Amino acid sequence: MTLDNHSGLIEQLKPLMMEPDFQDIFERLTADESNSTRFLLKMELNRISAPCTRIIDLRDKTELPCEEFTIGKQRHFLDEPSKNAIESILPIYHNKYTLGVYEHVIKSHKERKQIIQQKKQGNITEPQQEQSPFEVPGIVLGSYFNRSEERMNYSIRISAVQPGMADVFGATLDLSVGGARIRLPQKHNFDTEKPIRIKLLELSEEFYFEDLQQGVDYQIVDIQNKDDNAIFRLKRLGGGAELDKVITQLIRAFKFRYKVDVNDVIVNATGLGFERHYLPLQPHLPLFISINENKPTISHTLLARGNQPIFHFFQNEHDVNQLSGMLTNNRLVNLLKFPDVIEHRLLFSFIHIANGKLHFYSATLAELNKTGHLGLFLGFGAKKSSWRVFKIHSHKIDHSQNYKTSTLPGDDNHYSGLTEQQLATFSHVLHLCDLTNEEAKPQYQSWFTGQDVNQLKIFAQQKVTTNSIKKISMPFSERRHEARFSFKTLVEIKQGDKTLSGITHDISSRGLQINLDESADLQFPAAVTLSFPRLQTIAGKTNLSNLPYQLVRARSNGAILHLSALIGHEPHAGVEFLNKLITHNKQKLAQLSDKDGEQLELADGMKNLMMRELVGVPYFIEKTNKTIQLAGIGIGTKVDEISHLFSQDTDKIMQYNLTPLMADGVFKNQIVEPIRSMKPHYEMSYIEIFMRITRHSRGTINLTCKLTKALTTEEQQQFIEQSQRLGRFMALRVFRGATDKPDMSYIRRELEYIHIHANHRAKQLEEQLWRIIGLGELLDITQEICLRYPTLQNQVVIEK
Repeated sequence: MTLDNHSGLIEQLKPLMMEPDFQDIFERLTADESNSTRFLLKMELNRISAPCTRIIDLRDKTELPCEEFTIGKQRHFLDEPSKNAIESILPIYHNKYTLGVYEHVIKSHKERKQIIQQKKQGNITEPQQEQSPFEVPGIVLGSYFNRSEERMNYSIRISAVQPGMADVFGATLDLSVGGARIRLPQKHNFDTEKPIRIKLLELSEEFYFEDLQQGVDYQIVDIQNKDDNAIFRLKRLGGGAELDKVITQLIRAFKFRYKVDVNDVIVNATGLGFERHYLPLQPHLPLFISINENKPTISHTLLARGNQPIFHFFQNEHDVNQLSGMLTNNRLVNLLKFPDVIEHRLLFSFIHIANGKLHFYSATLAELNKTGHLGLFLGFGAKKSSWRVFKIHSHKIDHSQNYKTSTLPGDDNHYSGLTEQQLATFSHVLHLCDLTNEEAKPQYQSWFTGQDVNQLKIFAQQKVTTNSIKKISMPFSERRHEARFSFKTLVEIKQGDKTLSGITHDISSRGLQINLDESADLQFPAAVTLSFPRLQTIAGKTNLSNLPYQLVRARSNGAILHLSALIGHEPHAGVEFLNKLITHNKQKLAQLSDKDGEQLELADGMKNLMMRELVGVPYFIEKTNKTIQLAGIGIGTKVDEISHLFSQDTDKIMQYNLTPLMADGVFKNQIVEPIRSMKPHYEMSYIEIFMRITRHSRGTINLTCKLTKALTTEEQQQFIEQSQRLGRFMALRVFRGATDKPDMSYIRRELEYIHIHANHRAKQLEEQLWRIIGLGELLDITQEICLRYPTLQNQVVIEK
């Protein structure tokens, strides 16, 4: 979706952007535009009015002499035509140097150079540069436009008149109850400040209504000239409820003969369709905050397949979740009060296992800096297999927006009363992101210099005795053969001459996941034997020792094991016992299935609240007949730093150029090839990329990207220091994962609506969603990366 046809409106709005009543003006001038177009217009206006730091230096780009031109503290070097261009555009932006000013000067310079070049070549224009394969469109996520009234795109003859003038004849382009878009001759001579009366001609007796025959008054909102015509956007002034009823009947009667404007519905359905690809794999855990007695508490969490490991990391030996013990009242208050202060947003945690009991330790960066125990906690904690690094993103919920996704005209935009009441109690959404990197553990361990570990006792979490966080699951189809349940018990594992002990993370009748206290070098896939010493006490005559299992795979350097029962001709005692255990305790055990979300409305509303502010930038990969390529990136309702960075090298609105990130084989070797070997139920894996952001003298931004695994630890630190010296350093975690088939049932109503009114566009959307084979996410991990190097710690404290 582009704004190519709205360039005139953008130019009209530019001089008004800095006015105090701009919002009212914007509403009036865009009154008859679709909500999706209004959203994109605002995005573009926000972009061009943002402050710009680029220096324009044309000394080696022009044949004319250049002079120094100063705006604020910035010095530019411009030739005479560019100086005239900047002086003409600055007043529009209230003499502030913005991105719009920069783009205007560069564009005028390029146009002048192009004219000179064409004259030299006898008006032969140079061939256009081929578009980069990594230049992709933005797909709007988390913003669900709803048009309260249906708009018809069809032509009917009209007459337009103002007092004292003759009728001017034209035709409608579209019509809604509250407005219209009409085409009249360019030489109409209408006064744009006065109402215009429109008569709908050619209406049958079926629609006889006195106001329609005499004409209806409209306010002129905007006029755009196109070819020899003038396109008027109108807002209805005259008539009442009876006229509303007649126009509604008119629209319904013509619905199947003419084209309904389905643009908003297509934008919504596209966003929702791509969202359903992303959500099952989403690696972040959303937590919903309620305020009770003026204290913030975590009341709910929204689970999907990709984020469950974070939540269940905090289960203790009694299956009581300790997450609320990490996010204490003080930590939550600081998070909500200072949402942009990184010291409160970075948390570190590890588990100490003693006598089969789990003891959780955690600290924020602010607390470690204050107590002087930063090096001790990082160095000692990173020696544990349970070491975790978390980053928290928070946003305040705007309750003036509807909770429900009501995308079709006439949809009820509210849930049931109980659901609306529950959603209204949430004040904030927190996103808990796991930034742990097993390969970075040695770097964290280098912080440890033999200090007294007893000093860490102050960071021991207070034990939580009851599960206080209500789990809500997003309703996705269960892809597993059987349900899993959260359950902790001691296990002994034998393979060859190795004997290890661990604690189960989850169980099913035929398989289980085990967490070891220390990493282990076990062969897999290979046979092992398991014993359940604590369960043996309640198993009676059933022998739960040396049971045959298959070690399917190991993660986190062998600290997390996935096992399945080896079932032969004889009954498997472990399978039979666990099956009975699950059957008799289903009400007590926490199911880890995607189907345990019974409150579908609440889950949907929480999902909508979560998607209002994206943590990272999702990207999508599609397989066409010819190749595998990037299909687009997800864009939220707020301009984010990552996508804004990749919008610098493209002149098109809502287009993003990921070439610096994906070129030189990174896309093929680091994204596509791993996805080929993955299944949809796998967790997303990732790579990490260092970026150096430098600004050239001519104003362009240059991005230098390096895979961290291609650099030694020393080279990594050198890259960071050099980047900070030459410009700016940024680090991204690039997730990648394989998608399942699209969840078409979720957008069934939207697709049926589009099929009726624009069948080809519905087919295009369906085909596009079926082509998606993989996705990922770009996540900013800059501050955490710097903490891996003790000598850079001072820079971490300063950076936000």
